[in-house]
Amino acid sequence: MAYTGPLQDRVEIRELIEIYADAVMRSDEAAWSGVWAEDSFWSLPEFVGLEAFTGRDAIVKGWLASLEAFGKGDPNKPSMIYIATPGAIEVDGDKAKARVYTSEIFTVPGTDTEIKVRGQYDDELAKIDGKWLFTKRIYHVLHQ
Repeated sequence: MAYTGPLQDRVEIRELIEIYADAVMRSDEAAWSGVWAEDSFWSLPEFVGLEAFTGRDAIVKGWLASLEAFGKGDPNKPSMIYIATPGAIEVDGDKAKARVYTSEIFTVPGTDTEIKVRGQYDDELAKIDGKWLFTKRIYHVLHQ
């Protein structure tokens, strides 16, 4: 996988990845839910309780639960630092695949334990009504 397909689509997908990351940093439910297709799939198989969610509503509910587990962020002082960097974006018509690397730092709620995680999302996306959305995101820890 590389950077292939129309530049405009790749820029829009990169912006979608950045909207996702910004919403995580600000615990912004509306912005975060807006990146998902209605019938999408999200999986964090290495995290108990976050193994798999199907459908935007279930995904958002799972994400909100994860915020509670990892400490809900204050927009002025987030409890989690989350940075996402695309490693590849491959566009084919109104479908795309992406590989996104993440860097996360958070403190376990109620403790002084700081966790640093590096991960990877393997993504599938679709352009729906002129807007790129995630249809599938599967996350794996690369280093902790």
